[in-house]
Amino acid sequence: MSKENPLPAEARQLLFICSQNRWRSLTAERLFDEHPHYEARSAGTEPGARVRVAAGHIGWADVIFVMERRHADILRDKFGEALAGKPIINLRIPDKFQFLAPLLIDLLRERLREHLTQL
Repeated sequence: MSKENPLPAEARQLLFICSQNRWRSLTAERLFDEHPHYEARSAGTEPGARVRVAAGHIGWADVIFVMERRHADILRDKFGEALAGKPIINLRIPDKFQFLAPLLIDLLRERLREHLTQL
């Protein structure tokens, strides 16, 4: 995300999106369990996702993190106007990690650090 388009200072509700909501986005959500400054939820874009992203997720979120560009494209196609004013940040994390894999956790922390001041 560019410096011209920073996250809102009050961004507290984080939505993480991947395809199946089993490994990447669910791991990201778990990083924020009991976090004092952020609340996180996760969902997937595919029909077989553990939790499939719905309009309620979009309305709840202050900022949306996607794992791949195609996830952002799917969200824009499906939720269009509901996304107005909501930052969507592509973390560029490929689908090659298992749930809570140490390398995935490290990568998530590294990529999120530039966007979340109280990580």
